[in-house]
Amino acid sequence: MNNSEKKQNTVQGRVVSDKMDKTVTVLVERNVKHPLYGKYIRRSTKLHAHDADNSAKEGDIVRLVEVAPISKTKNWRVVEIVARAAE
Repeated sequence: MNNSEKKQNTVQGRVVSDKMDKTVTVLVERNVKHPLYGKYIRRSTKLHAHDADNSAKEGDIVRLVEVAPISKTKNWRVVEIVARAAE
């Protein structure tokens, strides 16, 4: 199986911080069903993602792809900006 055949792990989330250089913090939310009561609960994860040209700003919706570790906390990369934040 070569690189083009591999299924890449992608997620979508909202940029909550763009204060670092070439890095954004993205909040990814998912709905999880409670094992006993069946109610759907919103769970969230904050990911650090590589943004090479510092194009993503706070409030933007971005799509991330999983990559090999870039630093201690960064192993995601911004693929595209899905929606810009309302100014």
